[in-house]
Formats: sequence, C-alpha cells, structure tokens
Amino acid sequence: MATDAPDSSSASPAREQGSGKRKVLLLGLLLLVIAGGLGFWAWHELYGRWGESTDDAYVSGNVVEITPLTTGTVISIGADDGDLVREGQVLLRFDPSDAAVGLQSAEANLGKVVRQVRGLYSNVDGMKAQLAAQRAAVQKAQDNYTRRRNLAASGAISQEELSHAKDDLVSAQSALSNVQQQLASSVALVDDTQVSSHPDVKAAAAQLRQAWLADARTTLVAPVTGYVAKRNVQLGQRVQPGVATMAVIPLDQLWIDANFKETQLGKMRIGQPVEVHADLYGSDVTYHGTIDSLGAGTGSAFALLPAQNATGNWIKIVQRVPVRIHINRDELADHPLRIGLSTTVEVDLHDQSGPVLAQQPPRQASFSTSVYDEQLAEADALIARLIHENSAAGSKATAQR
Repeated sequence: MATDAPDSSSASPAREQGSGKRKVLLLGLLLLVIAGGLGFWAWHELYGRWGESTDDAYVSGNVVEITPLTTGTVISIGADDGDLVREGQVLLRFDPSDAAVGLQSAEANLGKVVRQVRGLYSNVDGMKAQLAAQRAAVQKAQDNYTRRRNLAASGAISQEELSHAKDDLVSAQSALSNVQQQLASSVALVDDTQVSSHPDVKAAAAQLRQAWLADARTTLVAPVTGYVAKRNVQLGQRVQPGVATMAVIPLDQLWIDANFKETQLGKMRIGQPVEVHADLYGSDVTYHGTIDSLGAGTGSAFALLPAQNATGNWIKIVQRVPVRIHINRDELADHPLRIGLSTTVEVDLHDQSGPVLAQQPPRQASFSTSVYDEQLAEADALIARLIHENSAAGSKATAQR
C-alpha cells in the first residue's frame, strides 16, 4: 500500500514567513531600545542633569517671641491664638501701680535736683559779690595801714595803733583768700555746664528715663504684623522677665529650608530659580523662588549631639545641607502657607553664574521694628519740660529777690 510523502515545498514558505516576522519584531524592539536610550540621553543632557529636587523641605519663618522686660501681673490680654495683630498693637498689659509710683518719684527727684543746681549757680553769683566786697575791704584796710604808717613815722600816732591797722589788713587779706577759695569750689561745681548738662541733672534724668521705661514696659506691643501663636499666659499670672508669653508669626516673611544631599550641591549657586509645591495645595499651585543661601554646615554638625565619626564602628551616611529658598511674596499672598508645612522643591541648575557662598555682608538689617523708637523720645520730652519748669521757677524767684 503506497504512502503519500509530506509536502516540504508548502512548509518552507511558512517557516520563512515566521522567521521574517521575528526578525522584524526583534529589529523593532532594538530600535525602541535605541530610541529609549537616545531619549534618556537627550533628557539627561538637556534637562535631567540641570535639575535637583528633594521632598525633604519645609516652610520656615520668623517666630517672634513676646517676652517682658519687667516683672508684672497680667491684667489684660489683647489677642489670642490665630488673631491678626498689627505692628504696635497692644498684646499684654501689666498692673502699672508700682511703675507709676516709681515714675512719680523720679519726676520729683529731677525737679529737686534742678532746683539744687540752680542754687549752685546762685551761690557762684553770691560768692562773686562777696569777693568784690572783700576786695574793697582789703583795699580800705591797705589804705588805712599806709596812712597810719606815714603818721607813725612822724610820731603823730602810736606804734600800737599802727599794729592794729596792720592786723586789720592781714585779717582782710585772709578773708579775701577764704572767699576766693569758696568761689573756686562753687565754680568747680558748675564750670562749663548749663542746668540741663550738669552731671547731677543728667544723673537724675537717667533715673527718670529708667523709671519711664519701666512704666512703658508694663505694656507689651507687637513688634511686627502677623498672627498670634503659642499663647500660654493667663490673667492674673505673675510673669518674670524673659518668659515667653506668646509669639507673633509674620506669614508674609516665610521661606523654604530644603535639605539636599551633599551629592546634589555640586552645581547649586545662589540666585538659581526654584519651583516649590506644597503638600497643602498639591501640584495645583506652583511657587517660584530663588536660592538665598547654602548652609555653612550639615544638619548633623549642628545637632545637639553631633556625630563622632572618629570613634567606634563607622558607617558612612550621606549628609544633608540646608538650602534656604526665597518665595515670591505675591504668590505667597495668594496662597498662604504655615510654618512647618511639607514641600517639594526643584532647582534649575542652568545658571551657574552665581556664587556658592555670599560674597558681601548684609548692608542693612534683615528684619527690624520701630515700635520702640518713641519710648525714649517721650521720656526726653518729659525731662526737657521738667527742667524748663524748675529752671524757670528758680529764675523767677531770683528775679523777685
């Protein structure tokens, strides 16, 4: 019985067709791998190597502690947590009784000292008048002695009378010397001074300034505009100097502290642009800023217990360096942030023209307040008024005499 042989001519084209498909697929895969590699290379050269990012970044800002400078009992609290306060607004008031008494005592003391100093000037005028009178007495005694000496030479008067005339002259000269010394002492107390510049008056004025400040410091005001936080003071509480009573946080003066790995800092420069995304708003809100400064040391170097890498078993740990990032204030006003919020930052490294470290010291204060400037100005006005009033009273009394 005859058997049909397999048709090899029909199977060969099928195998060739399958082999061709595999070659095309492999070639396509190879092209995809090459294209992916080229794409990654292009991304790295054009973008990837010119950016560094981290999510170890948090919002920071000024926490202005409100601490008293004098001991006092709280009688009024002007703001609570979360309240907006303006610069100069009253936050706390202490019982002013003790400070008011001290201020009144200092005012009275200044007036008394001014009058005493006025008396010193009057003493000088009086001593000058005594000196003129004593000089006249000396001249009179001198003339009397000279006349009697001539008469004694001719025998018209006795030697005893001449001796009495000489004693009168010596006595008048001694009195003149005494008055001159007293005048010198009086002049030394007021020489090259006016009432307002006399040392006694200046010392009393300094005591009044101190009493004025003690009275003014019974009222605590906000040094900046911001929001109250951490209020831990209560009515009736006896507060000691330096104890934190509350804090004021200006939320328009925030920045980002981004902690980059030390391996990421090679191309970072001051002034490079930064994009910031806060977890509070997600990717919907993008903040723009610039690098303000690169930290002067790693976080572990400034820790309470810094690492001792020269002792024990050592394991290398990649360190992180804090980088301060300034945030655009307009964007911050549109989407407010809070201190401590988590963020993600990405630094554009294309611009390499900036310095790594600051090259010049600050030309002006980074933060300042003027709410305390008027305190001493008001005290000086009070001192000037008291000096004028008591000096005028002394001048009027002298004129009446």
